[in-house]
Amino acid sequence: MFHYIVRRVLISIPVLLGITILNFAIIKFAPGNPVDMFIDPNTPKEMLDLRKELLGLNDPLPIQYVKWLSLLFQGEMGYSFSSYTPVAKLIGERLGPTLLLAGSALLVGMLIAIPAGVISALKQNTKFDYLVTAFSFIGISIPQFFLGLGLIYVFAVHLKLLPTGGMFTLGGAGGAWDSISHMILPVFVLGIVIAGKKVRYVRAAMLDVLNQDYLRTAHAKGLHPFLVTNKHALRNAMLPIITVVGFEIPLLLGGSILIEQIFQWPGIGQLTYMSILSRDYPTLMGLNLIAALIVLGTNLLTDIAYSAADPRITYH
Repeated sequence: MFHYIVRRVLISIPVLLGITILNFAIIKFAPGNPVDMFIDPNTPKEMLDLRKELLGLNDPLPIQYVKWLSLLFQGEMGYSFSSYTPVAKLIGERLGPTLLLAGSALLVGMLIAIPAGVISALKQNTKFDYLVTAFSFIGISIPQFFLGLGLIYVFAVHLKLLPTGGMFTLGGAGGAWDSISHMILPVFVLGIVIAGKKVRYVRAAMLDVLNQDYLRTAHAKGLHPFLVTNKHALRNAMLPIITVVGFEIPLLLGGSILIEQIFQWPGIGQLTYMSILSRDYPTLMGLNLIAALIVLGTNLLTDIAYSAADPRITYH
């Protein structure tokens, strides 16, 4: 396993390099530039050209990329064009809240999807199965922004039970409950979407396993149904579930952009949105690098989770 992990990490290096090249080209070829966003268009052309020169925007694209890459090898990501703050500091301040939000939503979603999917498979073609199927379609179909705004109106504006957004109450005493109360609505929205998508995978995986001969043998031996379901069936059904969960993590971080805007959550999703509007190239490159690292790391962790779920799977 150790040699496999080392080999995967070494293979990921050129892949990561290729991703950064593509991201750099896409960002640079997008219309607009930071100087036009922050300087009065009536400013003399000489001043605009000077500003572009200071920011290195007049250099050929390969030179700009090499300069950014050299900073990266020095452990830096450059400075934000909009706030003149180190990009690493900006991302470091925003990454924690996003991971907290995404991790909580993934946990809530899977805590709903796995039991519901397992019971739905065990009670196939019953009222509970139809109810789970309806929940799945609703969770997939409702747009996140519509559900988020609807919950804000009901629970924050109308009932005044929860805050409308943010991560904590400005000027408040703080504390655990204050943070939890701010997390309830965004975590619920993301969790419902995740559960709606994943419950069908869990159900299908369990139905496939429940028809296997070794489960009929386990039942014939007189093993308790709970033991047969949770020790034998669920563990073997976890392999396809691990795959879809591994794919969900990068999508979840990308999808948090919309939720963080709706609930004013101070994470990397909100930072990405503001950086796109301001054409903040260094910050966007730093965010893309972090996203690529998360995707590559998630794929590696998924492979490791495979071997943990099924000892028959080995990597060399």
